[in-house]
Amino acid sequence: MWEYTDKVKDHFLNPRNAGTIEDADGVGEVGSLACGDALTLYIKVDDDGRISDAKFQTFGCASAIASSSALTELLIGKTVEEAEKITNKDIAEYLGGLPREKMHCSVMGQEALEQAIKNMRGEAPSKAEHSHEGELICECFGVFDEEILRAIKENDLKTVEDVTNFTKAGGGCGKCIPDLERLLAQAHGEGVCETPSEAPTFPAQGMTNIQRMHLIEKVIDEDIRPKLQADGGNIQLVDIDRETVVVQFMGMCSGCPSSQATLKSLVEGTLKEKVDPDIQVREG
Repeated sequence: MWEYTDKVKDHFLNPRNAGTIEDADGVGEVGSLACGDALTLYIKVDDDGRISDAKFQTFGCASAIASSSALTELLIGKTVEEAEKITNKDIAEYLGGLPREKMHCSVMGQEALEQAIKNMRGEAPSKAEHSHEGELICECFGVFDEEILRAIKENDLKTVEDVTNFTKAGGGCGKCIPDLERLLAQAHGEGVCETPSEAPTFPAQGMTNIQRMHLIEKVIDEDIRPKLQADGGNIQLVDIDRETVVVQFMGMCSGCPSSQATLKSLVEGTLKEKVDPDIQVREG
């Protein structure tokens, strides 16, 4: 579903500097397994204040692994002062670009670097801990207001979808979207527009692409798959391209004479009702 550059693919399939440094001078841990992405960065600094080695351990997608690998390549040989200037944009540019929906992976790399340098200086523990003074905005992914404001300002983010792409905030249940709108307005010095109190006619209206994808997956898992399994069949989500959803029938549903009727009435009908009336479903 994502268009990756050759360099992203290379760093994912052949990651540089994966592993640990037992006597690391600085360690930075960000993310969590519960949120889907986690990175631990280790740095070793020589007597001249230059980073002589950097290694990483990452749990996450191809972009997360590639971003971590690229970060270590950017770090090795640089002084700590030079390393402090590395941003998420530098990581993405080194890889020849990242899909906008995956920019949060480069942000995670920048945060891990900052944490490792603070840990090296004795200013912070290895694991990033948020101040209780910060406001937790996205409960699904544990994202605080200061992280969101910083991402907006440093990357000139304009929309809620941009914020989700760079921080993951808003990519879960969507309850925090009004807060994201407020923070966008605050960061750009604009007045805050009130969020309409009435719910949209269809759930997908106003959702980002990532939220829309999660909703489609949820409807298939909770409303469609159990009905097919009751008759010995199953369904697999293959792809989502705007209003087109591609699925594949399995089990008893595969090759069934009435599969096209099931595709239109059950699968497409349910997604139209619970996600978006413009959705079209086809079998891949």
